[in-house]
Amino acid sequence: MYRQAVWDEPILKHLSREGRVGYSLPPLDSEFKSKIEDLADLVPEKMRRDKEPNLPQLSEPEVLRHYVRLSQMNFGIDVGMYPLGSCTMKYNPKVSQRICRDPRIAYLHPYQSESTVQGILEILYELEHMLSEIAGVSSFSLQPAAGAQGEYVGALMMKHYLQDSGFGNKNEMLVPDSAHGTNPASAAMAGFKVVKIPSSEKGTVSVEAVKRLVNQNTAGMMLTVPNTLGIFESDIVEVSKQVHDAGGLMYYDGANMNALLGRVRPGDMGFDVVHINVHKTFATPHGGGGPGAGPVGVVSKLAPYLPVPRIIKRDDGYSLDYQAEKTIGPIKSFYGNIAVLLRAYCYILSLGREGLKTVSEQAVLASNYLLSLLNKSSYKPTTSEGIPAKHEFVVSASPLKRRTGVSAGEVAKAILDFGMHSPTTYFPLIVSEALMIEPTETETLENIEAYADVLNSIASSSEQEKEQIMASPHNTSVGRLDEYHASHPGSMILSWKELDQTEKT
Repeated sequence: MYRQAVWDEPILKHLSREGRVGYSLPPLDSEFKSKIEDLADLVPEKMRRDKEPNLPQLSEPEVLRHYVRLSQMNFGIDVGMYPLGSCTMKYNPKVSQRICRDPRIAYLHPYQSESTVQGILEILYELEHMLSEIAGVSSFSLQPAAGAQGEYVGALMMKHYLQDSGFGNKNEMLVPDSAHGTNPASAAMAGFKVVKIPSSEKGTVSVEAVKRLVNQNTAGMMLTVPNTLGIFESDIVEVSKQVHDAGGLMYYDGANMNALLGRVRPGDMGFDVVHINVHKTFATPHGGGGPGAGPVGVVSKLAPYLPVPRIIKRDDGYSLDYQAEKTIGPIKSFYGNIAVLLRAYCYILSLGREGLKTVSEQAVLASNYLLSLLNKSSYKPTTSEGIPAKHEFVVSASPLKRRTGVSAGEVAKAILDFGMHSPTTYFPLIVSEALMIEPTETETLENIEAYADVLNSIASSSEQEKEQIMASPHNTSVGRLDEYHASHPGSMILSWKELDQTEKT
């Protein structure tokens, strides 16, 4: 099942040999050389080097091979299936990348006169209206840089609206126990007290619990639909009614809308505020901390509170309007992550209304097909019998752990040995030994079947090769890390320096 990794990558310092040079520069003419010397005089003496930097001396092929090899050690959606649940790592169309790199887009500057950027303002204005139609709300702001910032913006708008309406006493935000961790964090940052709502036996929000916990202090509820278990909240209309009857507002966590596109709109389900992670649903590269964009949409009564600037369309063109009396103010430099937003705009235009419906259809179909292929005696589904998963699903590896001692985390490490990426592990927190898997609509049947084969192979091999699996990964450039020390500040040294003779002794 396993073979030993062959990666033994020496760092550039070890490859260095005296006298090797991997570059050549044209000779400096005397006039230019004197200018450089004049510039050097401008550098304070204590900041000048007293000797040349101790850089590796390498040939050009050595440098090239080193960095190409490093690039081959990275995993991305262009390399293989990336089924991180909740993250929606779908294929990113290359035409969108090409458009973003066009000099007419790439070289725009936010300080340019509005008259010179009418094209991009028109694109962003149209995108706002596209998202409003898709989400079923009145208006959108494209400013927030990510979903978490979108949540914070939404919570602030809810707070200001309630205060202006004479309900400043409302300080409680209902949040399900299956929610993304950013939900309670965003609500708390906006000044709300977080009240946890337990899930029902079928994995959805308990209507009875909502009825019991709403009161005169309820400001609203933050909810993901489908939820993080990949289950559609079938009682959402009743839940919305309970919160609205108490004078609260409904917030939609649109971590992604891959299961809903073109079929169900959050606004029609009773949500007053909606954020959408366009870097997930609308196919923009993301990961590693960015880039991202989390536009926020609202129903008409909350529109005056949206961040400024707003894009206004007039007879003479488009302009940025900062004069909004009730706005919560700007929350991001300039207008947002425009390259991310432009990719989303291209994606929506290229697919159209029917194409977006196909996305949600195939995302749900791929998810359920992969779930159907898994060995249920090792990976227990969290969806109830007869209730299909949506764009993602969660299984518990508890049966496998009880039988063999191999945990969900160890399954995830073992997957790496097959050249595949692991799913999300140990989330949502309400599921023991959780594996959260989202194949997305862009994977073929063969890729989905191969992924299921790997998961099932690991489960069956756990009986005879437990020690091998628990020591995974074996075939990656780096073996199993010390996760405890890696998570503590100061425990990892990520820089090097060459010791002099005194330090070596």
